[in-house]
Amino acid sequence: MTSYTHTTNGTTTSVIPNDQVVDVLDDLLENTRDGEYGFRACAEEVDSAQLKQVFRERAAQCASAASELAGLIRQYGGEVDDGGTVAGAMHRGWVHVKGKVGADSPLSMLEECERGEDAAVARYRKALKQELPADVRAVVQRQADGAKRNHDQIKSLRDQMRSAKA
Repeated sequence: MTSYTHTTNGTTTSVIPNDQVVDVLDDLLENTRDGEYGFRACAEEVDSAQLKQVFRERAAQCASAASELAGLIRQYGGEVDDGGTVAGAMHRGWVHVKGKVGADSPLSMLEECERGEDAAVARYRKALKQELPADVRAVVQRQADGAKRNHDQIKSLRDQMRSAKA
Protein backbone atom coordinates (compact mmCIF):
# COMPACT_ATOMS: atom_id res chain seq x y z
CA MET A 1 0.00 0.00 0.00
CA THR A 2 1.20 3.48 -0.80
CA SER A 3 1.99 5.62 2.23
CA TYR A 4 0.52 9.11 2.22
CA THR A 5 1.68 11.99 4.33
CA HIS A 6 -0.07 14.93 5.89
CA THR A 7 1.68 18.05 7.18
CA THR A 8 0.21 20.11 10.01
CA ASN A 9 2.12 22.93 11.68
CA GLY A 10 5.38 21.70 10.18
CA THR A 11 4.92 18.11 11.39
CA THR A 12 4.58 15.41 8.73
CA THR A 13 2.75 12.21 9.57
CA SER A 14 1.73 9.14 7.59
CA VAL A 15 -1.98 8.85 6.83
CA ILE A 16 -4.17 6.35 5.04
CA PRO A 17 -5.43 7.20 1.51
CA ASN A 18 -8.68 9.13 1.09
CA ASP A 19 -10.67 6.05 0.03
CA GLN A 20 -9.71 4.32 3.26
CA VAL A 21 -10.56 7.46 5.25
CA VAL A 22 -13.99 7.35 3.61
CA ASP A 23 -14.36 3.66 4.54
CA VAL A 24 -13.62 4.44 8.20
CA LEU A 25 -16.04 7.36 8.13
CA ASP A 26 -18.74 5.24 6.40
CA ASP A 27 -18.47 2.65 9.19
CA LEU A 28 -18.84 5.35 11.83
CA LEU A 29 -21.73 6.96 9.94
CA GLU A 30 -23.63 3.65 9.92
CA ASN A 31 -22.86 3.36 13.63
CA THR A 32 -24.19 6.83 14.47
CA ARG A 33 -27.34 6.21 12.44
CA ASP A 34 -27.86 2.90 14.25
CA GLY A 35 -27.50 4.82 17.51
CA GLU A 36 -29.95 7.50 16.44
CA TYR A 37 -32.57 5.00 15.30
CA GLY A 38 -31.98 2.78 18.35
CA PHE A 39 -32.41 5.59 20.85
CA ARG A 40 -35.58 6.69 19.04
CA ALA A 41 -36.93 3.14 19.20
CA CYS A 42 -36.27 3.02 22.94
CA ALA A 43 -37.91 6.42 23.43
CA GLU A 44 -41.03 5.07 21.67
CA GLU A 45 -41.20 1.94 23.82
CA VAL A 46 -40.41 3.20 27.33
CA ASP A 47 -43.04 4.81 29.56
CA SER A 48 -40.67 6.82 31.78
CA ALA A 49 -40.74 10.52 30.86
CA GLN A 50 -37.17 10.90 32.16
CA LEU A 51 -35.87 8.08 29.97
CA LYS A 52 -37.85 9.26 26.95
CA GLN A 53 -36.03 12.59 27.30
CA VAL A 54 -32.62 10.94 27.73
CA PHE A 55 -33.19 8.70 24.71
CA ARG A 56 -34.42 11.60 22.57
CA GLU A 57 -31.37 13.70 23.52
CA ARG A 58 -29.03 10.83 22.65
CA ALA A 59 -30.84 10.34 19.31
CA ALA A 60 -30.36 14.04 18.52
CA GLN A 61 -26.66 13.84 19.40
CA CYS A 62 -26.25 10.84 17.13
CA ALA A 63 -28.04 12.68 14.30
CA SER A 64 -25.66 15.62 14.73
CA ALA A 65 -22.63 13.31 14.70
CA ALA A 66 -23.96 11.60 11.55
CA SER A 67 -24.30 14.95 9.81
CA GLU A 68 -20.74 15.86 10.71
CA LEU A 69 -19.43 12.53 9.44
CA ALA A 70 -21.40 12.88 6.20
CA GLY A 71 -19.71 16.24 5.62
CA LEU A 72 -16.28 14.67 6.08
CA ILE A 73 -17.16 11.80 3.75
CA ARG A 74 -18.05 14.30 1.01
CA GLN A 75 -14.92 16.35 1.76
CA TYR A 76 -12.76 13.24 1.25
CA GLY A 77 -14.47 12.33 -2.02
CA GLY A 78 -16.99 9.76 -0.84
CA GLU A 79 -20.69 9.22 -1.43
CA VAL A 80 -22.96 9.32 1.60
CA ASP A 81 -25.17 6.24 1.99
CA ASP A 82 -28.54 6.37 3.71
CA GLY A 83 -29.46 4.17 6.64
CA GLY A 84 -27.70 2.08 9.23
CA THR A 85 -26.62 -1.54 9.38
CA VAL A 86 -28.54 -4.80 9.25
CA ALA A 87 -27.35 -5.57 12.79
CA GLY A 88 -28.69 -2.20 13.94
CA ALA A 89 -32.04 -2.86 12.31
CA MET A 90 -32.22 -6.25 14.03
CA HIS A 91 -31.36 -4.64 17.37
CA ARG A 92 -34.14 -2.06 16.93
CA GLY A 93 -36.52 -4.84 15.95
CA TRP A 94 -35.65 -6.62 19.18
CA VAL A 95 -36.40 -3.43 21.14
CA HIS A 96 -39.83 -3.21 19.50
CA VAL A 97 -40.53 -6.92 20.11
CA LYS A 98 -39.70 -6.45 23.79
CA GLY A 99 -42.08 -3.51 23.85
CA LYS A 100 -44.90 -5.52 22.29
CA VAL A 101 -44.54 -8.47 24.69
CA GLY A 102 -44.38 -6.28 27.78
CA ALA A 103 -40.65 -6.55 28.39
CA ASP A 104 -40.23 -2.83 27.80
CA SER A 105 -39.28 -1.96 31.35
CA PRO A 106 -36.93 0.97 31.81
CA LEU A 107 -34.25 -1.51 32.86
CA SER A 108 -34.58 -3.64 29.71
CA MET A 109 -34.50 -0.54 27.48
CA LEU A 110 -31.37 0.70 29.25
CA GLU A 111 -29.76 -2.72 28.84
CA GLU A 112 -30.47 -2.63 25.11
CA CYS A 113 -29.07 0.90 24.84
CA GLU A 114 -25.97 -0.10 26.74
CA ARG A 115 -25.38 -2.96 24.28
CA GLY A 116 -25.65 -0.49 21.42
CA GLU A 117 -23.28 1.95 23.11
CA ASP A 118 -20.76 -0.87 23.74
CA ALA A 119 -20.74 -1.46 19.97
CA ALA A 120 -20.36 2.27 19.27
CA VAL A 121 -17.41 2.67 21.62
CA ALA A 122 -15.72 -0.38 20.03
CA ARG A 123 -16.17 1.03 16.50
CA TYR A 124 -14.69 4.37 17.50
CA ARG A 125 -11.71 2.62 19.12
CA LYS A 126 -11.17 0.67 15.90
CA ALA A 127 -11.35 3.87 13.84
CA LEU A 128 -8.84 5.64 16.08
CA LYS A 129 -6.29 2.87 15.42
CA GLN A 130 -6.12 4.09 11.80
CA GLU A 131 -3.65 6.75 10.63
CA LEU A 132 -6.33 9.35 9.98
CA PRO A 133 -5.69 12.90 8.76
CA ALA A 134 -5.54 15.35 11.68
CA ASP A 135 -8.89 17.01 10.92
CA VAL A 136 -10.67 13.66 10.71
CA ARG A 137 -8.89 12.32 13.82
CA ALA A 138 -10.02 15.37 15.82
CA VAL A 139 -13.68 14.80 14.88
CA VAL A 140 -13.48 11.04 15.46
CA GLN A 141 -11.81 11.53 18.85
CA ARG A 142 -14.42 14.08 19.94
CA GLN A 143 -17.22 11.78 18.84
CA ALA A 144 -15.55 8.79 20.52
CA ASP A 145 -15.41 10.77 23.76
CA GLY A 146 -19.12 11.55 23.35
CA ALA A 147 -19.95 7.89 22.74
CA LYS A 148 -18.04 6.97 25.90
CA ARG A 149 -19.96 9.61 27.90
CA ASN A 150 -23.24 8.28 26.47
CA HIS A 151 -22.24 4.74 27.40
CA ASP A 152 -21.31 5.77 30.93
CA GLN A 153 -24.56 7.69 31.43
CA ILE A 154 -26.68 4.80 30.15
CA LYS A 155 -24.73 2.34 32.31
CA SER A 156 -25.19 4.56 35.37
CA LEU A 157 -28.93 4.81 34.76
CA ARG A 158 -29.08 1.05 34.26
CA ASP A 159 -27.21 0.48 37.54
CA GLN A 160 -29.62 2.82 39.33
CA MET A 161 -32.59 0.85 37.96
CA ARG A 162 -31.02 -2.46 39.04
CA SER A 163 -30.41 -1.09 42.55
CA ALA A 164 -33.98 0.15 42.79
CA LYS A 165 -35.30 -3.32 41.85
CA ALA A 166 -33.08 -5.15 44.37
